[in-house]
Amino acid sequence: MIKNIAVVSLSSGTIGESFVKHELEIGVKRLEDFGLQVRFMPHALKGIEYVKNHPAQRAADLLEAYRDPDIDMILCAIGGDDTYRLLPYLFGQDELKKVVNDKIFLGFSDTTMNHFMLHKLGIKTFYGQSFLADICELDHDMLPYTKKYFEELIRTGTIEEIRPSGLWYEERKGFGVEQIGIPRVSHENTGYELLQGTPVFRGRILGGCIDSIYDIFDHSRYEDSVSLCKEYSLFPPVEDWAGRILLLETSEEKPNPEKYRKMLETLKKYGIFDVISGVLVGKPMDEEYFDEYKRALIEVIDDPKLPVVCNINIGHATPRCIIPFGIEATVDAEKQVIRFAN
Repeated sequence: MIKNIAVVSLSSGTIGESFVKHELEIGVKRLEDFGLQVRFMPHALKGIEYVKNHPAQRAADLLEAYRDPDIDMILCAIGGDDTYRLLPYLFGQDELKKVVNDKIFLGFSDTTMNHFMLHKLGIKTFYGQSFLADICELDHDMLPYTKKYFEELIRTGTIEEIRPSGLWYEERKGFGVEQIGIPRVSHENTGYELLQGTPVFRGRILGGCIDSIYDIFDHSRYEDSVSLCKEYSLFPPVEDWAGRILLLETSEEKPNPEKYRKMLETLKKYGIFDVISGVLVGKPMDEEYFDEYKRALIEVIDDPKLPVVCNINIGHATPRCIIPFGIEATVDAEKQVIRFAN
């Protein structure tokens, strides 16, 4: 049972801004109602500009959270777009390696970079939810499907299996005080969709937000992202991907089909699709470009034998489950379940 939880801002410092104060208060109360002691790491609430300009302090917060024996779980505040900048402060002198341990680490979006950092050190992590995006939901409670998996994680320390949500929700148009208690617009969900390949496949899941992954190979967003990620060997080598299941989901930027195809082609060129056992694809936010993305997956992968399952409730579309990385998973698209061998 998780008792003490640390909130870290490893990407954006949004939770330190006054315009999200009402969300912060909601989230803290919810965590306390779960019976958790909440601790914001020293720089987590410093605001957007400070956090952006001080990657060393972001890294220091993560190191302190791992170093503190009283902290049971590390929860990322939100995503962002430059988490790769923590690399020199976590790996320059093996700083992270010296303190890292198997306490729970949970986050998604640009936190994909942190998952790869921890994977380098053999640490199992959990992908799929964050403090601001999920715990601070403006409705009267967390979204039921999202809450179910968060409760399971803090109660048992793991996730046994995931199944599709019965509903999916449109993203809010605003997050102001006036939205408190206002439910999201919901739609019936259609479950996991086997796009191609065998319905049952196995492997350890790894991956995340394809937009962030693309920054490892493309410097159009940040000039030094490619060189820095290469210097610290952030992206696992092809041989490490052998037999794994690749998880891909798209950001709130809703990349157009041409950009999505280009990102997939980059992974294709790297050789991932030649060695993995399957692909899991998160539902796109608001189902934007859903059909176009599926077409791109089939055409770029160009191997009908490689299993691809779409419409997983993970990533930027709500609600969100939680997927363990580093644990053997069995995907069964026919039975609509993904089980984890804990």
